[in-house]
Amino acid sequence: MSGSLFDRWRGGANEDSQALPAVGLQLWLDNHAKVQRLAGPLRSLLALPAQGATRVHDYLARHSLLVLEGEPADWQGLPLDLDFNTLAGNALHTRGWLQRHGQGWLLQLFDIGDLLREQRWDRQRPLFGEIGNALRECGAERLVQTTGEQLQLIAGHWQARSLRLLLREPGGWRHYASSEAQWPWPDDSRLQAWLQQLPGAAPLEVVGQPELQALCGGAALYLVPYRQGRDTEAWLLCADVANLPPADMALALARTVVEPLLARYRRQQLQQQSGQLDDLQQQLGAGWWEWPLGGELQLDPAVAVAFGLEPRMGLEQWLAQLHPADREPAQLALAQAREGHALNLSLRLAQAAPRWLHLAGQRQGNRLRGFALDITALKQQEQQAGAAQARLENLIASSPAVIYVQGYAEGALHGEFFSASLAPLLGWASDSEQARQPGLAVHPDDRPLWVARTRSLLRDGHVRSRYRLCDVHGGYHWMLDEARLLRDDLGQPREVVGLWLDVTDATDAAERMRQSEERYRVLVEDSPAMICRYRPDLTLVFANRPLADYLHCSVVQLEGANLGQWLSEAQREAFVLRLSALTPEQPVSSAEICLQLPGREHAWWIWADRGLFDTGGRLLEIQAVGRDNTEVRRSQQQLLQGAKMATLGELATGLVHEINQPLNVMRMAVANALNRLQNGEVDRAWLQTKLQRIEAQVARAERLVEHMRVYGRRSTVEQQGFAAWAAVEGAAALLEEGLRGKGVSLLLEPPAQQEQVLGHPDQLEQVLINLLVNARDALLEQPRTERWIRVRQVAEGSRLRLLVEDNGGGIDADLHERIFEPFFTTKPAGVGTGLGLSVSHGIVSHMGGRLSVGNSDQGACFCVDLPLYSTS
Repeated sequence: MSGSLFDRWRGGANEDSQALPAVGLQLWLDNHAKVQRLAGPLRSLLALPAQGATRVHDYLARHSLLVLEGEPADWQGLPLDLDFNTLAGNALHTRGWLQRHGQGWLLQLFDIGDLLREQRWDRQRPLFGEIGNALRECGAERLVQTTGEQLQLIAGHWQARSLRLLLREPGGWRHYASSEAQWPWPDDSRLQAWLQQLPGAAPLEVVGQPELQALCGGAALYLVPYRQGRDTEAWLLCADVANLPPADMALALARTVVEPLLARYRRQQLQQQSGQLDDLQQQLGAGWWEWPLGGELQLDPAVAVAFGLEPRMGLEQWLAQLHPADREPAQLALAQAREGHALNLSLRLAQAAPRWLHLAGQRQGNRLRGFALDITALKQQEQQAGAAQARLENLIASSPAVIYVQGYAEGALHGEFFSASLAPLLGWASDSEQARQPGLAVHPDDRPLWVARTRSLLRDGHVRSRYRLCDVHGGYHWMLDEARLLRDDLGQPREVVGLWLDVTDATDAAERMRQSEERYRVLVEDSPAMICRYRPDLTLVFANRPLADYLHCSVVQLEGANLGQWLSEAQREAFVLRLSALTPEQPVSSAEICLQLPGREHAWWIWADRGLFDTGGRLLEIQAVGRDNTEVRRSQQQLLQGAKMATLGELATGLVHEINQPLNVMRMAVANALNRLQNGEVDRAWLQTKLQRIEAQVARAERLVEHMRVYGRRSTVEQQGFAAWAAVEGAAALLEEGLRGKGVSLLLEPPAQQEQVLGHPDQLEQVLINLLVNARDALLEQPRTERWIRVRQVAEGSRLRLLVEDNGGGIDADLHERIFEPFFTTKPAGVGTGLGLSVSHGIVSHMGGRLSVGNSDQGACFCVDLPLYSTS
């Protein structure tokens, strides 16, 4: 409103009332603040006071009463911010001045609701810097979680049901983070296709899209794009935004979130790919090399370090590093490579421990380029295989086996000689038909092997094969056949000398072992569960691959490690105590354990143990199976935190007015003190009283802000002992003034002794806030002159009960069974989520207690029953 209009109002204060502009709200008051007359277009919005009430105070909201302290003469010349009660039930925010008008006073006011809303948007602008700094400064492992937290912060400012961030990836959009675990609608290809068609130039409020809104659970959509050049790189999807932001602010906020996130996300992807490449090269012992013609050999620093070589070497220095037997082949291969031939060379290094290096490459311009690979392990395996083969051949030579000789005639082989072990082994006579033609006794399935064996023998001169031969009893024996062809002076085949070794037992055992190993691998190694064995002192004896992968180490590293190193002290003590309770009669137990993993957040596992005892009942080992429950637990924590922040958001309006109330009192006290000082009326006692009032109001606002900050924090990981009544007092601190403003009395009956329970103080406070808010809503629906909520504590034996009662008439008995179900609510659509009592029921159950409801004579009674906690 322009300054000239203010001047006309102020300048025309002593003129006739008909000359006043017909804007805002005018109230003519006498010297005792009684309302003589109302005028202005805003008067039709006011709620009429009770019969007999005539003062201006009777039109105001309760928190505005302290602004008008004293008589009208004390208000003159001061800017007055007053909230009036309206017929619609909301507050009319006004600002104005009081001026002398004839023998009375004229209070002139105008609506500042739009101004307050603009101020709220201005206060949100520092949020941009906070979000950008949070996304730039957080660790890479917490980037997704931090993004979700910032989306929660934006959702709170916009009063949105949920926010979700989608990033562009090849082929479509990928969900990156949400403000809460449960998004109002599921992923769907139609949603992806619909987003692909949008231009993404400006925020879009979806209206008249019944098919899309049905797909999205009926939620009202507000879509904010982020563009780079001509392409839309990200979408910020908002569901049910109550406080819709201006388009330019929405785009700026999307840019603040996405720009640092995309930079971090893409840099993280590049680092991950680079790290994977480095890890792969390190695991393979591979790296690049380059040799300019006439220059020095240049090696990958990692390869040089791995082999103990210099990264740059001349030809003579390089040859000196090789085994003497490989120096000449290396020179010849390099000379051919310089002429354009491909280089493929395996070399030994002249070191105490044998090391093998494979070089591969080719000429490119005036230099040779390629890669180097550590093949030491491969060569060692070849040597081990050769040694094993030699040992096997020695075993065959020294074992009971059949030595045979086959003669060669006209392209065919026939038996001529068999050792004496033929009869005991197969029961054949040396002159039998089977001995002359062994192919007749080969198992039908193995006859192709016998034919291939004969052909290879005649072609290559030696053969090694395995097949089955039938004995005189009809049984089959697995025979390892190793034969060599002898030739005459002209190179023509003469005879075959060979050996049959019965490997039936070994073959059957190998097959059984293979089947057993396969079953073991399927049951243990391929199991998605984490399986291990450990001693009573938590020293690991065995761990499968999923457990090692989860702990970011190898299976070998886990053997001998102590499982307790990933547990906190309290968790470790509880773990060992649970194991000590195992007995041969009850050898099984299960629990949820919390682990502290390096570089990551806490992890929760569902852990099942089975004790193994000796004949004396002494616990020897524990077999355990675990599964990861971290995502479920985090979802529960996010649900609890979301419910807490939703509660805090619901209370925000009342808390803001409650903070504004001491500010108005302080401003009025300061104004009165300044007036007296200007008039020279300095009364020390009076001035001291005013200053004490200001100090008290400052302390009150400070306590309220501090409690809101503490309540809004996330719960700690581990439970702790605390006084249950402290949670009652915390809930009362947040709600008492708001309840009083709505005509509801909060009656607290503090206990004589502060009993303790085990859990999280902020979560129990959240339960009590939900119960108090539900009781308040039930009372406000009833046409009662007296409304009250009583909270008291009762300790009986080892249990403690917190009782929350009201005089709202009670709850229908048919609803008692369903009242704690998720999403069940009796409130009108759009008012309640139905999660408050469900979340509260889960919190109390997690504390080992029970939340129940009943009806008293005057209303409902909720009972929070918890076990007492003792530190002794």
